[in-house]
Amino acid sequence: MRRMLLRDTGPVESGRLVEDETELSPPGGGQVALRVLACGVCRTDIHIVEGEVTAALPLVPGHQAVATVEAVGAGVDCVSPGDRVGVAWLASTCGACSYCATDRENLCASARFTGRDVDGGYAERMRADARFVHALPAQFSDTEAAPLLCAGIIGYRALKLSEIRPGGRLGLFGFGASAHLAIQVANAWRCETYVFTREEEHRRLARDLGAAWAGAIEDDPGVLLDAAVSFAPAGWIVPIALRRLDRGGTLAINAIYSDDIPQFPYEQLYWERTVRSVANYTRADARAFLALAAEAGVRARTELFPLRDANEALARLKRGEIEGAAVLVP
Repeated sequence: MRRMLLRDTGPVESGRLVEDETELSPPGGGQVALRVLACGVCRTDIHIVEGEVTAALPLVPGHQAVATVEAVGAGVDCVSPGDRVGVAWLASTCGACSYCATDRENLCASARFTGRDVDGGYAERMRADARFVHALPAQFSDTEAAPLLCAGIIGYRALKLSEIRPGGRLGLFGFGASAHLAIQVANAWRCETYVFTREEEHRRLARDLGAAWAGAIEDDPGVLLDAAVSFAPAGWIVPIALRRLDRGGTLAINAIYSDDIPQFPYEQLYWERTVRSVANYTRADARAFLALAAEAGVRARTELFPLRDANEALARLKRGEIEGAAVLVP
């Protein structure tokens, strides 16, 4: 099988992924062997390729894989050969710690992650823990479903952690793959959404998707927000977002990596404003989001790349040249 392998880290512009041929070993107990149909490209993949998020190398990146089950290992009865499933970021957890026992498996200290700790979906075939693959709604095509598996699920969790209420005023800082799906969830919740982004084409897309207002990061929309989500790995955005929050508002930071948050006056945090990070997701989040996405008609805008062009997809994503989500097709 063909795969795109990361042997050493460096700038994505230098083409760190190399095309490689190997055989996929049969699935072990509890595993499934999968034929990959599509795999989304995520900013986390950039952080892994560039070494900002540590990973054991060599590694196949990719954690938004849509695939067909080709074979199942011993003890697997939750999926069958021929099923179409999704493989997302959370690859496995211990299942026994206090976090796993209290519906917080996203915080498990022994969690392993697809495309970081185990080989991911930048390949023609892959293996996965059968307990951590997800049934996919039939109405989504393979390439439409791929971005839902991280950009969608983690965006949904970020909205929940922002504590936005139906009908509330929501701010989205950054408008890439995750935010363009999150705004569709916010629409289903009848929220009034304000989008802050550097790129004019992203502002246009935000308006097309129903944003009440779209402007630059530093712009003032003229209203205070009940909640906000920052999708950018940029700490300097945090004080700006806090200035836009009303009393009691929450800013959720949806980033696995970010540069430092600059010092800011305490007054910007006072009046019970909250800043919190978003770490991974739970399988319950995945089930809830995929059901909501199907019911609400959430659709990903995608740009498709052949598997061999994974380096180009990563570089264009880093430069902000992708409208919606990039998807690799083996």
